[in-house]
Amino acid sequence: MKDLVKTLHPEKKQGVNISREKYEMIRKAIMSELRSNKEMTFMKLSRAVEKEVRGKFVGSVMWYVTTVKLDLEARGEVKRVQNSRPQLVRLAK
Repeated sequence: MKDLVKTLHPEKKQGVNISREKYEMIRKAIMSELRSNKEMTFMKLSRAVEKEVRGKFVGSVMWYVTTVKLDLEARGEVKRVQNSRPQLVRLAK
């Protein structure tokens, strides 16, 4: 059986089980982009992650970025900037 991560959701909704390998690849890319850019729109972050994992990732990068970002929010590692349109994301610390 594959090694899975049960994701969390910041609004306590049901999480999903995803491959630990994919989770870690997307998580590292998100954290790296946010360390470099401090604050990014969600779309800009998604495109940057897509570029970073291109050729190494099988699946919908956008879906995984959304899922892992929500998990990182629930775990307190990243946060949304309140009332920002478009949505802005930054590291929580």
